[in-house]
Amino acid sequence: MKAERNIQFSTAPRDVKIVRTGTRDELLQQDLKASFERGRQEGERSLGAQLVQQRAEVMELQTGVLSALRDAVPQVTRECERVLVTLAIEAAQRLISGLPVSPEMVEASVKEACAQVEDSAELNVQLHPEDLALLEKVNSPLLLPQGGKDRINFHASSQVTRGGCVVHTRFGVIDGRRETKIELLKNALSA
Repeated sequence: MKAERNIQFSTAPRDVKIVRTGTRDELLQQDLKASFERGRQEGERSLGAQLVQQRAEVMELQTGVLSALRDAVPQVTRECERVLVTLAIEAAQRLISGLPVSPEMVEASVKEACAQVEDSAELNVQLHPEDLALLEKVNSPLLLPQGGKDRINFHASSQVTRGGCVVHTRFGVIDGRRETKIELLKNALSA
């Protein structure tokens, strides 16, 4: 049902434009299309803003992850170095502890410790009792008198482990025991 009505103006209208014409259904359809278009545009704007915000969040997250990785790499490197040093020292300890003590090994240990002594008139070398007996058994040249040179006295001591020695001089003590050498190696590698 169409309701028509006449509108009376007191003056003649000027610059009047007819914006919409058509039946009520056509006008409703136009309103619906316009509303749909406004909603679509608003949705696109909102989605665009959300995408920009998400990109910013992803970039921030990416920057954080890269920064954490940048900081973690040196730390992991230091940790790996520390673990490798510890592993190498443990491997060396196991290899050394598994070696049989030979006269040559004991002689080398004594020579190494005595080489650290400068101009000492008398040296007292402590060896494990079994190592001293081993040197005596093979008539080691170390046990022979030095012919006018520094005097070296050998003593058995249960305080000295197999394969090592402790040298006493008037200036101090040189610890040539295996465990001391390993500890010095640990300290040097850990520094």
